Order: sequence, then C-alpha cells, then structure tokens
Amino acid sequence: MSRLFNARKGWLQGILMAACLFPLSVTADSARPSHFQPPVVTSLSQAVTLFSTHNKALAELMAKQKLTPAELSQVHQLTYTLETALERINKDMAALTDALEAVHVASEKLDEQKVRTEGRRYLKVAQTVVR
Repeated sequence: MSRLFNARKGWLQGILMAACLFPLSVTADSARPSHFQPPVVTSLSQAVTLFSTHNKALAELMAKQKLTPAELSQVHQLTYTLETALERINKDMAALTDALEAVHVASEKLDEQKVRTEGRRYLKVAQTVVR
C-alpha cells in the first residue's frame, strides 16, 4: 500500500508541477513579438531590390556594438522580408539555370534560333539580378 501511495504521490507531484509551470510557458511565449507580415514578392526585380535594401539595413544594425529591443525587432522584421525575397530569387535562379543549359545545348547543336530564344530568356532574368 505504501508503494502505491508513493507512486500516486509522485504522479500527483508531476501534475502539480506541470500545472504550475504552464502559466510560465504561456507568459514566455506571449513575450515574443507578434509575427511580422512581409510584403508579397511578385517579381524577381522586386525580390532583388528588397534583398539589397534589407541586407544593407541589416548590415547597419549588425555594425552596432549593442542592439536595443527596438533594433532587435527591426532585425526580426528584416529577416522575414529577406526570407521572402530569397525564396523568389531561388525560384527564379532555378529557372535561370534551366535557360542557360538550353542555350548551351542549342549552341552545341548549332541551333541559332534556339540560342537566340533561350539566350533572350536567360538574359532577361540574369540582367535583373546583375545590375
């Protein structure tokens, strides 16, 4: 009987400890900043612009010796936008790789028309990234 009582006592202590800690975990989570809604990136050009401007802003913040809570919040917002811009850039870079390969293969086959068509498609994307 004593063993049963000790087992129940241990189980009850675990439940009570979890119940006591639950409000602390809720409080810790509620201290996190609300999630920032980054802009919708609709083009590669927009993504490159956001990537450039937001990396510059992030570099300026990183150059500081100490960051204030407001500046840490800025970093948080910058990273959301940078992630969104990078997603679009990566998507378009995959298409750029395909276009370049098409130019390469067409040039091997001496297919001038395809070289011109695929070359234009490649350059349109490439020149958006390299300004």
